[in-house]
Amino acid sequence: MKFEGTDSYVATRDLTLAVNAAIALQRPLLIKGEPGTGKTLLAEEVARALNMPLFQWHVKSTTKAQQGLYEYDAVSRLRDSQLGDPRVHDIANYIVPGVLWQAFECDVPSVVLIDEIDKADIEFPNDLLRELDRMEFHCYELQKTLKAKHRPLIIITSNNEKELPDAFLRRCFFHYIKFPDKATMQRIVDVHFPALKHELLKEALEVFFDLREVPGLKKKPSTSELIDWLKLLLAEDIPPEVLRAKDSKDSIPPLHGALLKNEQDIHLFERLAFMARRKG
Repeated sequence: MKFEGTDSYVATRDLTLAVNAAIALQRPLLIKGEPGTGKTLLAEEVARALNMPLFQWHVKSTTKAQQGLYEYDAVSRLRDSQLGDPRVHDIANYIVPGVLWQAFECDVPSVVLIDEIDKADIEFPNDLLRELDRMEFHCYELQKTLKAKHRPLIIITSNNEKELPDAFLRRCFFHYIKFPDKATMQRIVDVHFPALKHELLKEALEVFFDLREVPGLKKKPSTSELIDWLKLLLAEDIPPEVLRAKDSKDSIPPLHGALLKNEQDIHLFERLAFMARRKG
């Protein structure tokens, strides 16, 4: 069982080695990288390539580790008891299985995505250590221990918003997805736009990577934003000459709203362009 990438996801050799190392070691794979570098999509593509079910847990600032195991719906049980519903006599009717419960009970090996783990409270990763290590947990309401039928491949993503605890990091195989170079980016674009003319792609990539190098940008445009921009260039039938024009280096790119996502970066780019024109 090895991951080699898919026809719709360009995976570098380092990334495929990381996925397969996590499978071999039976450890969670911790993925970091800039937003828009395909961290979340990786879990979906690994599950598809290996023909495994995918269970997704998208973490929010209010998410608690317990929710990944199960939740006890006491409010519904109280309401049903007031209405005289016979379901109240079986507490199992009010246990809501979480993502890990579902994966542990799955009859075949699965992939579990814990997405953006750094959004949650700092104790969140530590609260999952025992369950991820032992592949089991205890449901106190049912007085039973659930053990994984098959150890799932757990893929955890982080945007580096918070430092993760050392004890948690020790249990993971770590990989940082580097921002794609031009050659890799061209392969990614080819997946999305196989019929894109070479000249337009060449000029668009020049503008895109030049834009990422502008000093002082608050948010550099990502891969997903490049894909959106190319889609707009095609929809508006923007010719390569517009991107290649002599004064294009000294002006803001066409349809820049797909690339620059805040007013500070737009103002910065406009100031730099104005200064460049004056020097010219």
